[in-house]
Amino acid sequence: MPRASAAAAAQTADDILRSAVRLLAERGFAELSIDEVARAAGVTRGAVYHHYGNRLGLFTAVAGALQADVARSVVSAAEAAGDGPEEQLRVGCHAFLDAITSASMARTLLVDAPSVIGWSTWRAQDAQNSVAQLRLALSEAGVPAELVDATTAQLSGAMNDAALWISEQPDQAAARESAHRVLDRLIDAVLPHPPR
Repeated sequence: MPRASAAAAAQTADDILRSAVRLLAERGFAELSIDEVARAAGVTRGAVYHHYGNRLGLFTAVAGALQADVARSVVSAAEAAGDGPEEQLRVGCHAFLDAITSASMARTLLVDAPSVIGWSTWRAQDAQNSVAQLRLALSEAGVPAELVDATTAQLSGAMNDAALWISEQPDQAAARESAHRVLDRLIDAVLPHPPR
């Protein structure tokens, strides 16, 4: 019986998290209420509090889950690109830009998260996910060890800002295309030797 209870509890926590992801994408943190999340998940307020403690705990869990989703998209795309580290870097960076700008993730991860959970928590989540993948990819692509951290910080910052810019544009498809073209230029600039 405890296994069924643990499985049911895990399912309830997941249902709550998924409902919060959707509601945050639609309205943002300022408009999020525990009651609304509970109704959307088909659970009681008490269940939300039991699993996540409070609104901040729920948001922190959502941000962590979305960061992990973006990182999985990046890794999957990079691995599908083949064995060349430069191509994996390039494809992974483009996958990041697409993932973070889909389903209003930019709003949750790049607008709400730094102010709601604080820069240190946001940066720690980012460092465990996409930033860790970017740092590894840059290192494997031959960026000198003494420049890897600075290159990671600057390229990551450029991609995050591009994601925000895309999300603010009236023609997001055109903005995304332009952002991808510029991203290729940035990647070319950080590679230790000319692209092939």
